[in-house]
Amino acid sequence: MIYDALWLVPLLPLIGFVCLTLLGGWLSRRAMAVLGVGSVALATALAFTIGYTFLTRPPATGHCTEVIGSWLAVGNLHVRFGLYLDALALVMMLVVTGVGLLIHLYSATFMAADSGYRRYFAYLNLFVASMLMLVLADNLLLLYLGWEMVGLCSYLLIGHDYADPVNGRAARKAFVVTRIGDAALLVGLLLLLAHWGTLQIQPLLGLAAQGWANGSALATVAAALLLTGAVGKSAQLPLQVWLPDAMAGPTPVSALIHAATMVTAGVYLIARLHTLFELAPAVQHAVAALGALTLLLASCSALLQRDIKRILAYSTISQIGYMFLALGVGAYAAALFHLMTHACFKAVLFLSAGVVINALDEEHDIYHMGGLGRQLPGTSLAFLTGAASLAALPLVSAGFYSKGLILAQTWNAPGMGVWLWTGGILGTLLTAIYIFRAFFVAFLGRPKSHARCGATAAEAVALVVLAALSVTAGFVEIPAGLGGGVQAFTGLVASALPPGPQPAHTGNLPALLELIASLTAVAGVLTAYYFFRYRPPAATAAGAHPITAAVGRLWQSGWGFDWAYERLFVRPLVMFTRANRHDAVDALFTGIAAGSRALHRGLSRTQTGRVRWYAAGIACGSFILIALMVLP
Repeated sequence: MIYDALWLVPLLPLIGFVCLTLLGGWLSRRAMAVLGVGSVALATALAFTIGYTFLTRPPATGHCTEVIGSWLAVGNLHVRFGLYLDALALVMMLVVTGVGLLIHLYSATFMAADSGYRRYFAYLNLFVASMLMLVLADNLLLLYLGWEMVGLCSYLLIGHDYADPVNGRAARKAFVVTRIGDAALLVGLLLLLAHWGTLQIQPLLGLAAQGWANGSALATVAAALLLTGAVGKSAQLPLQVWLPDAMAGPTPVSALIHAATMVTAGVYLIARLHTLFELAPAVQHAVAALGALTLLLASCSALLQRDIKRILAYSTISQIGYMFLALGVGAYAAALFHLMTHACFKAVLFLSAGVVINALDEEHDIYHMGGLGRQLPGTSLAFLTGAASLAALPLVSAGFYSKGLILAQTWNAPGMGVWLWTGGILGTLLTAIYIFRAFFVAFLGRPKSHARCGATAAEAVALVVLAALSVTAGFVEIPAGLGGGVQAFTGLVASALPPGPQPAHTGNLPALLELIASLTAVAGVLTAYYFFRYRPPAATAAGAHPITAAVGRLWQSGWGFDWAYERLFVRPLVMFTRANRHDAVDALFTGIAAGSRALHRGLSRTQTGRVRWYAAGIACGSFILIALMVLP
């Protein structure tokens, strides 16, 4: 049975990592690329074979479990190396392997001149293996192992060019900020273990559903701790500050880790443990509110960035915000659908940006570009395809269908649904403006620099496939409001996730919501065209006003979060460590050691070698001992 080979999917890239680490010194660069790309290609082929079998001959129970062996057996606690495949894990596995393979292929030539070629592919293979372990784990301890490993790989890959201090600082920042969420996640897992005595995900969710009342304190605390972990890994407020700086790493790393896979780990965690969040309504509402606030604040920041990769970084934060918004209103399938389409169109945007940066000798500023559509037509078209999908242009982009599903189900959510929908619509407008601002400024107009090269054959293959998916991936879910009524994706994940909010009325409302979302996206593109292509002086004049200039500086700095954290946390901690550089705690132990040495020196002075002094000492000691015994 093909499901019995599931364990090979994460193992193959892990073997690639081990071979590159141990044998890479004897391999040519071509052999390194073949090993690095080939191991992920084999895992991808196996994953898609398993996926085809799952779709055509699904397991009778809707899922299957494969136990590789025992990991821990302590008292009543038994943790195993077990893999769990259902529709949710299947989608994540296909996204990780499929997009991961294309980015590996792109990296083979993009990183060809890099001195750390072997190290780069080894870490990239390890990342893919870790992410697959995370999404396929059948218990929370194995999931947490994958969770920490992707964090480690992120640190190593962001700081790949560690000779540059900027990269080292960005890697440390990502590692430290995400540790905050990881620590909270660990506490949450320990709380669940202490209360229910198991870390197996499915039994744990069943016990929680039966044993915890809706809104109970323990359920709320556990869900809040899990949410903190998801917020850190997925770069949501208030722990979003690491992601823009992480763009210091190589562009393929940004495409794989910080757009398509690692930052979606928090989305996967909430979807996988959705039962716990449904038992804590206050936390689930917080998920939706955080998502809506994050998508708006990040979109505003993206409007003012000049670095093409930072524009895409803030865009990633914003789009993950849409996924959190969907999770918070119970639209789990919609969140997962947008996760899938986002992996395609954001990867093609990052990889297109990588070709541009490489062609312009590491130029990142969009205002130093211009006219690239004529110099790099293929790359320009790929970027345009990704931009259209990100902006959710109607009918012709995958992002239109996935974002439209989120907005429709948000509207249907009880309570604050209409207000959250309004925030999502405003985010759609801002998204279309900032991404087409980047396109109009960088790819149209008068050339400001000469592109010395274009995409290689391997890079072009990755761009073409991802661009095609950015258009077609949305056709698996066409809403009834558009006359399609295709629900292949939601039908697939229905066995693993509960249905989203259902409309209170029927009639023309779904079509009207689709129309509003479509017109909003088109309005954003037209706004960007007017200010950044048709009349650029109007944008300059608007930004020159003192109030708009001050707001612009705030948005460009990421709403001042780094400034605030620097003064609230970093500087006080640095001051404390400097004042405590000798470590007050250690002073206690060094004092004990110093006292022991002083006592030794004092006693050693009594060893004079004179017998009469020894005899006198014995006599005095005997006198004192007798006196103590005789006296009352």
